[in-house]
Formats: sequence, C-alpha cells, structure tokens
Amino acid sequence: MKTINESSGGDFILVGFSDQPQLEKILFVAVLVSYLLTLVGNTAIILLSCLDSMLHTPMYYFLTNLSFVDLCFTTSIVPQLLWNLHGPSKTISPTGCAIQLYVSLALGSTECVLLAVMAFDRYAAVCRPLHYAAVMHPRLCQSLAGVAWLSGVGNTLIQGTITLRLPRCGNHRIYHFICEVPAMIKLACVDIHANEVQLFMASLVLLLLPLTLILVSYGCIAQAVVKIRSAEAWRKALGTCGSHLIVVSLFYGTITAVYIQPNSSYAHRQGKFLTLFYTVITPTLNPLIYTLRNKDVKGALRRLVRKEKSTGE
Repeated sequence: MKTINESSGGDFILVGFSDQPQLEKILFVAVLVSYLLTLVGNTAIILLSCLDSMLHTPMYYFLTNLSFVDLCFTTSIVPQLLWNLHGPSKTISPTGCAIQLYVSLALGSTECVLLAVMAFDRYAAVCRPLHYAAVMHPRLCQSLAGVAWLSGVGNTLIQGTITLRLPRCGNHRIYHFICEVPAMIKLACVDIHANEVQLFMASLVLLLLPLTLILVSYGCIAQAVVKIRSAEAWRKALGTCGSHLIVVSLFYGTITAVYIQPNSSYAHRQGKFLTLFYTVITPTLNPLIYTLRNKDVKGALRRLVRKEKSTGE
C-alpha cells in the first residue's frame, strides 16, 4: 500500500484511492483524457451555440448553460484530483478545500435544477409545438436559467457553511478524493444526526423534486408521442428527447446514490467511484451524447468548418 505523506500541518489529507496504487496510475490517465475531452467538447458546444444563428433557440440556450456548468464543475475537481493521483502528497489546504466544496456543490446543485428546466423545455416543444415560441420566450428562458443558478448558490451557502463550521477535533483525513459534504461531515467529532437530516432534506429538494418534475414532463411527452401516427414525427420527438433522457439517467442515477443514502453500505463502498462518474465521466459524455445524436449540432459544425475553409481561401 502506498504511503501517504503525513506532513500536512493543518491541511486536509484526501485519501482517495491511495490504498490502490496501481488503480491510481490507470485513473490518472483515464481522468486526464476525460478532462481534456470535457474541455474540448463542452467548449465546442458553447462556441457553436453562440456563433451559429440556427442554434439561437431555448434548447441550445439551456444546453450552453449545461456545458458551462460542466466545464466549471470538472475544473473545480479534476486538477486537484490529478495532482493527488500523480504523487504521494494527497493534501489540500483548508482554503482550497472550502473553495472546492462551495464551488462544486453550487455547480452540482445548479445542474440538478437545470436538467429539470431542460425537461420542461422538451415538454413544451413536443406537447405544445404551436405555442412553443410564445411559451419559451427569451425572458422566461433567462428566468429559468437564473432560478437554476440561484438554487445552486443558495444551497452551497447553506450546506457548505454548516458543514465547514462543524468541529473536527483535529480530524483531517478525508476518505474521498474531493471535499464533498457527505465525506466532510464524517470528520465531525459531534453528533451529526441533525446534519444528516438537513443533507437528506436538501437532497429531496434539489435531487428528488427536479427528478420528479423530469419524470412528469416525460410522462406527458410519452402520452403525446403515443398519439402521433407519423413515423417521421415519432423519430423527431424521440431524437429531441433521447439525448436529454440519457444525460438525466447518467447524472441522477449516480448522484442520488451518494446524497440520498450517504451512510448506506453501498454508498460507503462505491461512493468514490459513483462520485468519479458524475463529476468526471458524465461531463465528458454529455457533449458526445448531444452531438452524436443531434443533427442540428452536427449541421452547425459542418457550416462552421465550411465557413472557415471559404474564409481561408
């Protein structure tokens, strides 16, 4: 077992995967490649959505927000993770830990609400196609995106502050690879039952409530699609919603296991790998899912390439 450098002073020690040194080498390469793909893929979606007028629609406005969230979310976690995977020093300063906790929690919470907003947008597109432009007008889109961001900021200010104020009595070994609420509250040397209840209630509001809204939206979409007799309309409806459903399944399927039951034996054993999935893998897959299954994005990319070629000539 690899020895962790204990000369950390007042710093926290992120134990992470240090008990599996061979796995650390594999993870370093995998995480680095995933991070580079995340940077390229999400930046490409943001640029395409801004540069191509055909993508100036509510769907791509929200997708741009999602890509920006994913870029910032992974960047708040991955550089520190790569540093810890690469060498024996697993430390992070108290200030760095606090920043990582606040930023990652804010962005993760924002993504939860943003995915629900995107589901509502798909509901309006499929179930109210004739009134879609009137329903999803620019001011409403900006307000919905604002609600998502404010929800994330509000949640992190409350949960993050309460978590960091818990007395730790010198405990500084975090059995995780990031400073995350479920891992941080375990350092407390006082009864944390009230904190666990508070975490559960916050998870209900920011995880299960958006997930319920998503399921209701897609339930209505499914009812509308069943009534469609045109095969072309079927394909268009499924293509419109399929990418978002895949992203929702990947993100919510892993994050709920960590936050809804943080003390369950499954979450305790697999928590690090589940967190790795929704903090590193999902942001990498999101742009691939949306571009590979989306004719609009692929068309915008082709138009941009042709424009660059014509400019160069």
